[in-house]
Amino acid sequence: MINIRGITLKLHPLFVIVMLMSILTGNFIELITLFAIVLIHEMGHLSMAVLFGIKVLSVQLLPFGGVVTIEDQGKLTAWKEIAIAMAGPLQNGIMIVIGMMFISVGWGNSEYISYIVHGNMVIALFNLLPIPPLDGGKVLQSLISRYFSYYGTLLWSSRVSIVTSVGVVLYAILPLIEGKGVIQLNLLMIGIFLFYSNLVDYRNIPYRFMRFLMNRGPIYARYALMNTLAQPIITNGTKHLDPILRLFKREKYHLIYVVDKKGNVIAVLPEQRLISAYFSTERRIP
Repeated sequence: MINIRGITLKLHPLFVIVMLMSILTGNFIELITLFAIVLIHEMGHLSMAVLFGIKVLSVQLLPFGGVVTIEDQGKLTAWKEIAIAMAGPLQNGIMIVIGMMFISVGWGNSEYISYIVHGNMVIALFNLLPIPPLDGGKVLQSLISRYFSYYGTLLWSSRVSIVTSVGVVLYAILPLIEGKGVIQLNLLMIGIFLFYSNLVDYRNIPYRFMRFLMNRGPIYARYALMNTLAQPIITNGTKHLDPILRLFKREKYHLIYVVDKKGNVIAVLPEQRLISAYFSTERRIP
């Protein structure tokens, strides 16, 4: 674990296992190359986050990429998150182009450069799979959050990702089940990691949703300055706050219209009132 200007650089245990396996099999050069590719990939994410003024807390390296942990505080819009997610595969794309140019003009060891190109292709394409915490999963989640409620986005993306992760595990052991080969060990480890990661995310949805609500302040300021129309939510005064707040969208400011049994509007409340009541002891419409 290394700390550089407040950013913690960590190696995931899975990465350490791959490193040890590579050393035992005599693939030290390939190991260093893989480490460099993954590090450059993550520096793409980190640089884009810093460019947007988002605080980066840590960078954790995995064999197929990594996880950049950032401090949101309501500044991170869907489009910024998409740009940060795509900045990693972009670095792989740049290295692929440079490698192909070197091969075409005959510079360097063509076999080694081909390995670099292939490594970048594998890492970039794998990271573009629509499974959080992979880059493709983050992009898909960000796009969905623009049109659906944030809570629903967290809930269903986690469920789909868990099922997909199980699919990766089953695919890895399929040759053994069919009796046509051995387990694809690398793919199996990755599938298990994705399953565990998404299972933890699923269990943490209530805490992630509370953090989302706590960071709603900048949303109000942004939309007030832009004179943007608020997104209405219609409800009755007997409802608990939980189902109402779960309708909140990531990049919309909401006004809650409280109606009586006859459908007449009896109150119009800004979302801050409901969020304040949510974090108080009484979780009903104030």
